[in-house]
Amino acid sequence: MYAWLWRKLPGTARTKVLTAAVMVAAAGVVLWYVVFPLLEPMVTLDEVSVRK
Repeated sequence: MYAWLWRKLPGTARTKVLTAAVMVAAAGVVLWYVVFPLLEPMVTLDEVSVRK
């Protein structure tokens, strides 16, 4: 998969690295500001299910 992505990215190696870094950063931003806030109400961090 990574080889396919590397071949599909345009430009030289430097451009490919920068493009891949921007894509990873964009995915992180989308997860942080869109996906995680949507999932937060479904995750119960206050309820501990560990019993002694």
